[in-house]
Amino acid sequence: MDNTEQIITLIQTYLAEYGLKVVAALAILVIGRIVAGWVRKLVARLMAKGGTDETIIGFVSSLAYIAMMAFVALAALGQLGIETTSFIAVLGAAGLAIGLALQGSLANFAAGFLMIIFRPFKAGDFIEGAGVSGVVEKIEMFTTTMRTGDNKTIIIPNGSLANGNIINYSAKETRRVDLTVGASYDADIKQVREVLKGIIASDERILPDPEPMIAVGELADSSANFVVRVWVKSGDYWGVFFDMTEAVKLRFDEEGIGIPYPTRDINLYERKTA
Repeated sequence: MDNTEQIITLIQTYLAEYGLKVVAALAILVIGRIVAGWVRKLVARLMAKGGTDETIIGFVSSLAYIAMMAFVALAALGQLGIETTSFIAVLGAAGLAIGLALQGSLANFAAGFLMIIFRPFKAGDFIEGAGVSGVVEKIEMFTTTMRTGDNKTIIIPNGSLANGNIINYSAKETRRVDLTVGASYDADIKQVREVLKGIIASDERILPDPEPMIAVGELADSSANFVVRVWVKSGDYWGVFFDMTEAVKLRFDEEGIGIPYPTRDINLYERKTA
């Protein structure tokens, strides 16, 4: 009975000393998690009202939630009487070891953070980088998700994307369409120029400013190559490119203008034997 009474007394003592602290720590964790969720939603709502890009909203709101939860965890540990300064030191040492082991992931995180800050592209832009091209769907902490022209999803580590050249085809409102058109040497250069001018004038998507350019760019082996440069809205680029290419062939056929193609003469010699 003496041992039982001692155990009961010990339990009562610990409950009296730590029971309220444990309850308070749990309350801090529960309430803190709720508050962190509110903070995340508040940050997202305020950034959305300011017209911030959705990818940035998701990135920043997630960071705010993680920061709040770290603060709540430290507050709960402090309520239990745990020395948070030494705990932070231990976490720092552990973080260093984890960081060395996860250098690639941290590099991707840092690259994602820099892309969010400097914004070389945003969701919806058509870009080329890390050897692939497509429309950016979302930028996350470690990866960027893109959709290719044939509707494939590509997930690229942010480090690979940020450490190379990035071509953003959507950054400007207009783009230049460059075509090289070969005409036969037998064709009248002035006639070819007028035909090309007519093709350009018939397409309303081609912008008058900057002015379209038609010039003889090269006198090649079997053709006089015309350089055609026109400006269009970025969204019309491929449509104008393909339609002009087809229109050149159709109009050249109508006007009797030849488009040379490589030819090869083969001469056969009879070998005489003694």
